[in-house]
Amino acid sequence: MGKKKEKPVDLNALTEEEKLKYEIAEELGLLDKVMEDGWKSLSSKETGRIGGLITKKRRQKNQK
Repeated sequence: MGKKKEKPVDLNALTEEEKLKYEIAEELGLLDKVMEDGWKSLSSKETGRIGGLITKKRRQKNQK
């Protein structure tokens, strides 16, 4: 099977949820890895950490 071609990410055309995801990846120092190799290059621990922080930020936003 052929390898799926990755399209470059336009950081200006992202949904709010996607922006948050990239923002958290940057905070954790994972953005370079994601931009080079895609989300599939992250370990389950790293993706779980991103998911946990997304949930935490959403809860904080909803409480305000």
